[in-house]
Amino acid sequence: MVTKFLDPRNDLAFKRIFGTVRNSDILIHFLNDILELKQDPIKTVTFLKVNQDPVIAAERQSIVDVMCEDEKNNKFIIEMQLSRESGFIKRAQYYASKTYINQRDEGVAYKDLQNVRFLAIYDETLFSKKPGYISHHEMRDIKTQENDLDSFKFVFLELSKFTNTIENLKTLTEKWAYFFKHATETTEEDLAQIVGADPIIERAYKELDRFGWSKEDLMEYDAVDMKIEAVKTALEDSFSEGREKGEAIGIEKGEVIGIEKGDTIRVRKTVLNMHKLGIDIDTISKTTELTREAVGKIIKEETSEDE
Repeated sequence: MVTKFLDPRNDLAFKRIFGTVRNSDILIHFLNDILELKQDPIKTVTFLKVNQDPVIAAERQSIVDVMCEDEKNNKFIIEMQLSRESGFIKRAQYYASKTYINQRDEGVAYKDLQNVRFLAIYDETLFSKKPGYISHHEMRDIKTQENDLDSFKFVFLELSKFTNTIENLKTLTEKWAYFFKHATETTEEDLAQIVGADPIIERAYKELDRFGWSKEDLMEYDAVDMKIEAVKTALEDSFSEGREKGEAIGIEKGEVIGIEKGDTIRVRKTVLNMHKLGIDIDTISKTTELTREAVGKIIKEETSEDE
């Protein structure tokens, strides 16, 4: 069914709303709302090149990110993660650390290094033991709870845990979460109720109105969507097949390590499925947490077996 509003989780749509100069005010509102910066709000942002060189939109698959800095040179990384990734939390810390360290490469003195804030919109569940859909993480003194090491902060928005209906949207954070999870289901009547006294939300929705997109942009949007679904399917199929084979091995040999072998099979299957979809080795490596050499070896072994 063709919907009026497109999906903000799509790379093109996400960048259109949060990654363009003309919509920088939307990004500023979003960051101030989600990061709870009422006391010291961001006033201006400048867009920066992301740490990893971006691939063309249709090849980005399940990862989207925007990087910017405010008027005080604090750095902000915003990432959308659409598929399950076992090493995502580690990678988030790596990205933030890399951004912090890169300031030294630009000649910034240690005393002048600016803060880094990492904000992730995660499509599934990331912290299964936490009931809330949003969590804020920072380094604190265990005894005094003082935040002396304040250079890093991580905020994770887990969409799978967000269950509020339109009638229960009270805060801007809740409205943003609803926007990401249910934009494609939203009608014009719903929008009026959602917006209320928050016109910035309406601005974000208007950017998703498919009737404001060119034919070429819609074709590219669809290409990204199809690639995302293909990758998610490949990952789920690989996970299921690997788990089933691992359980079979464990039952047959009576080994506890059967499931672990299944995980190895799953990773191998994921590599091959993604390779068949034409996905580049760097992206496969990042998704599976294997080195480029290990990915290349698996692909080479499969090619040799086929011959």
